Amino acid sequence: MRLVFRCIACGTSYLPPESMTYSDGPASPLWCTVHQAVARGRGIAEPPGAAAAALLMARRRADGPGVDEPARPDVRPSRPARTRRAPKPGGRRSKLS
Repeated sequence: MRLVFRCIACGTSYLPPESMTYSDGPASPLWCTVHQAVARGRGIAEPPGAAAAALLMARRRADGPGVDEPARPDVRPSRPARTRRAPKPGGRRSKLS
């Protein structure tokens, strides 16, 4: 199962290898390869809680809608129903008002 992730730094979607490892180290579920290299160069560690949450969300997206979730949300009409409203007595405006 291939998981698609979104970089939290630049917002691009990326597809790491199935093994979640690159030739130079493990793949990050939070950062694309560019931002992962920048963070590694600056000595910034990947937050384990955020990485676990990103993995969980990617797995849920890959599995598709769950049993409890409907495949399509409740569909509403694109415009309101046409109704004819009766004119109110004295509802017309004159030139003086």
